[in-house]
Amino acid sequence: MYEDYKRRVVSFYQRHKRMPSYAEIMAATGLRSKNAVFKLVGKLVDAGIVEKDKSGRLIPKSLSGGVPLLGLVEAGFPSAAEEELLDVMDFDEYLVPNKESTYILKVKGDSMIDAGIQPGDMVVVERRATYKPGQIVIAMIDNEYTMKYLRKKDGKHFLEPANEKYKPIYPRESFRVEAVVTAVVRKY
Repeated sequence: MYEDYKRRVVSFYQRHKRMPSYAEIMAATGLRSKNAVFKLVGKLVDAGIVEKDKSGRLIPKSLSGGVPLLGLVEAGFPSAAEEELLDVMDFDEYLVPNKESTYILKVKGDSMIDAGIQPGDMVVVERRATYKPGQIVIAMIDNEYTMKYLRKKDGKHFLEPANEKYKPIYPRESFRVEAVVTAVVRKY
């Protein structure tokens, strides 16, 4: 029964692009009491399917089910490929471990191409309390946003592009790091 209830909650989320309320879970599953729904939600939380935010509302955690990770592929010299189920991978968990502080931006421009970031790519970025030189960051410099490597010289931060056509950017008035790039997504 639990698997059927879980499937109905996931189906509701996929159809409506939001988590159901407790009353909507009761209607979708046919459960007859809010206590039964409360117990079901507890099982879903324990299984890592959903979690509760600070106000007690449900938020999705692992509703996609994941994609099989079948093995390794040689990117150098060709070798015999062997298919072996290594794991099941959930891209949401892999790319976005901290949902509350993560967002996605679409890349415009070519200043980071030597870092493997192309125009049209999507970057997954995370707001953090601290940032380290060497990380690719989203920064506001002199009231404009940009994505570059964070560098530090003589105790002062500056931004460095990953394309020799562009020069490093040193703040004249203001400088603030907004987020760090944690992943690049490219669709072919």
